[in-house]
Amino acid sequence: MEVCQMAVLSKKTIDRFSKNVSKFQGILRLAKDRDVNESDTVSIITDILADVLGYDKYLEITRELAIRSTYCDLAIKVDNNIQYLIEAKAIGIELKENHLRQAIDYGANHGIPWVILTNGISWEIYKIRFEKPINYDLVCSFNFLEINHKKEVDQEKLFIISKEGLSKDAREDFHEKVQSFNRFIVGAIILNENVVNTIKKELKKLNAGIKVDNDQIQKMLSSEVLKRDVIEGDEAIKAQARMKRFYKKQESAASKIKVEAVSV
Repeated sequence: MEVCQMAVLSKKTIDRFSKNVSKFQGILRLAKDRDVNESDTVSIITDILADVLGYDKYLEITRELAIRSTYCDLAIKVDNNIQYLIEAKAIGIELKENHLRQAIDYGANHGIPWVILTNGISWEIYKIRFEKPINYDLVCSFNFLEINHKKEVDQEKLFIISKEGLSKDAREDFHEKVQSFNRFIVGAIILNENVVNTIKKELKKLNAGIKVDNDQIQKMLSSEVLKRDVIEGDEAIKAQARMKRFYKKQESAASKIKVEAVSV
């Protein structure tokens, strides 16, 4: 399984993070202490989008985008295409499920797959899956006050929602990485025959008299070791199907190498 590597950040991007992250951490702390309202919080978020993430405040950041009969707080529009819908809450309000549902509904109603829910300090980035019913993935979340602009892992969190990140498909790459490492994928790997064979070998090393077959091990893993939600439900089924495709592709590649070796 391929692991997506982080794109190389330009000096301009790194310098912008270095110059502005600490500044806005101070602004956010002060705003939190003052418990500023939603309108003032939106103003701070707008400045973060511009000064930290590189968007043009006047050409690429839109306030109160009309979506049917309601308005989304902010939108990022680049080259005439809406890249993000942003639902903002006052800095003192904890982000909750109903806020997320509101953000997801905005994106679903407008056909925009990427939405951000934030109160300036907490940032949550989601990708909507246009299925029936509508579903979504949490791609990334972070506390802006805890961001260390010198750490690569924190630079990546900012980069995936930055303007430069858009041009390099950073959010898609990061989403792919997240999808490749979650409890459903790990559960599917554990139940795979290769892993079950390894477990059987280790059990026999522990006690040569143990007589157990793969079905017994898989049954124990499914019913006694792994949580039910890891191996059942839509997400689990998708993960299992993905791993089957991956192993099948591996087997095909190995067979092709063997055939080529024999031919030589």
